[in-house]
Amino acid sequence: MFLSPAVLCPLPRDSSTLDPMECMDTAEEQRVHSPPASLVPRIHVILAQKLQHINPLLPACLNEEESKTFVSNFMSELSPVRAELLGFLTHALLGDSLAAEYLILHLISTVYARRDVLPLGKFTVNLSGCPRNSAFTEHLYRLIQQLVPASYHLRMSIESMNHSRFIPHKDYTANRLVSGLLQLASNTSLVIDETQLEQGQLDTAGVHNVTALGNLITWQKVDYDFNYHRMEFPCNINVLITSEGRSLLPSDCQVHLQPQIIPPNMEEYMSSLLTAVLPSVLNKFRIYLSLLRLLDYSISDEVTKAVEEDFVEMRKNDPESVTADDLHKMLLVARFLSLSAGQTTLSRERWLRAKQLEALRKARLQQQKCVNGNEL
Repeated sequence: MFLSPAVLCPLPRDSSTLDPMECMDTAEEQRVHSPPASLVPRIHVILAQKLQHINPLLPACLNEEESKTFVSNFMSELSPVRAELLGFLTHALLGDSLAAEYLILHLISTVYARRDVLPLGKFTVNLSGCPRNSAFTEHLYRLIQQLVPASYHLRMSIESMNHSRFIPHKDYTANRLVSGLLQLASNTSLVIDETQLEQGQLDTAGVHNVTALGNLITWQKVDYDFNYHRMEFPCNINVLITSEGRSLLPSDCQVHLQPQIIPPNMEEYMSSLLTAVLPSVLNKFRIYLSLLRLLDYSISDEVTKAVEEDFVEMRKNDPESVTADDLHKMLLVARFLSLSAGQTTLSRERWLRAKQLEALRKARLQQQKCVNGNEL
């Protein structure tokens, strides 16, 4: 369900009770502050309650007893749901099961805390190797759109970067804040398509927009431009970047797509995936992705010690290529890998699986680097 924008509207007042200062508003200000109801619906709020999530398939509050029963019942069938979702996404990614694994981890990622300025839990994925002259990203976005409560597709081009408004700014003439493209709801899935980006010159606005995207990805913050100064507002946006080579934007993880099948008709192939999935199965996918974002997660002292010892051994065997950043990335993958299986603590088995996935991902990048003769 999609709710149109709305405003809170005061009751009409008699002209004798009007504040003299309000009469000094310009006609433009009055139009902005009191648009006709035909353009912007009115909502009169008596009581408001902030929800844990915006998925209507889940109970509004997961701490109630009835909700705990719902969660328990769903968790009991989590394994087959994950397997079906993995198969669905593997087909969507043209038979690439490794990319499908990382896409699941991406879709259940969320900023769970902030340490100083660092947002913990963000997992921006750059899916490189995407077909350039096809509608692959467009159809991939349509599939993701069916799985998450909120999403947005940003098509990158020189024209859109130079002429679009990415961050909100204050219009002092109308005395209002004008929204920007990156003013998105929390937990929105933002799919950025770089495959159509061609050579060209970015103007000042374009450079500012690229910077705004980089800040959102790296720091999970959006700037609000008040002309004389800027204010940063924290956000929680899942960013997936599709590109032909390595993205010009920062990311936490680059996965190079290796298609196992090349459909003769991409649109027909991708459309058939959705029609083949039963509505009840699609709803299970939606519950799965929303619910796992809300689970708590921890690492025991015993496993923490084992991970530290394992990392020391990895550094001894390959001190050049194994860094602290690799450890952070493996711990992120292990976190979301555990949650994707319904486990709220890290086990030795999941840690080894995370290491295996990372090794496969990095080997694929190295292989592609050797083929192209340069870094992706």
